[in-house]
Amino acid sequence: MDLRVREATKDDARLIAELTRAAWAGKVSVTSSGHRETAVIVAENLRDGGGFVLELDQRAVGSVRWLPLEAEPGVWEVCRMGVLPEHRGTNLSQHLLEAVIHHGLAAGVQEVRLAVRADQPKLIDFYTAYEFELAEALEYSHANPLEPAPFVMRRSLRH
Repeated sequence: MDLRVREATKDDARLIAELTRAAWAGKVSVTSSGHRETAVIVAENLRDGGGFVLELDQRAVGSVRWLPLEAEPGVWEVCRMGVLPEHRGTNLSQHLLEAVIHHGLAAGVQEVRLAVRADQPKLIDFYTAYEFELAEALEYSHANPLEPAPFVMRRSLRH
């Protein structure tokens, strides 16, 4: 098994949009905006923040993005992490999460945040294992107003 996480480029926008829609199909509520992901949105995210593509045996099977918070310099929000259904249950998403954390450390980011959908609370334990903590006082800046507010988690990257 040849596993590789590579930094996404603007040329990956269509691929990442397709991966996101496929990874979220049947897994995330149909009201989620992730089901309507487009290459234009992904390209904007990659321009403003960044992303990674997860490849298994030279085939893209997952992706993740991050965006800096305008109101809080030094803070990134992780968004749209997903792995294709046929590759779930093998802990591949941890490689995407670790890539964002390591990239944030290298870039001098102070904190990384993410949101756990209200209908997926079991993910809280997964993220807690990577030193994320619930931050009930925080709101996720990309929350869908048509859905219950997600749980926000944060991880400090300060040494």
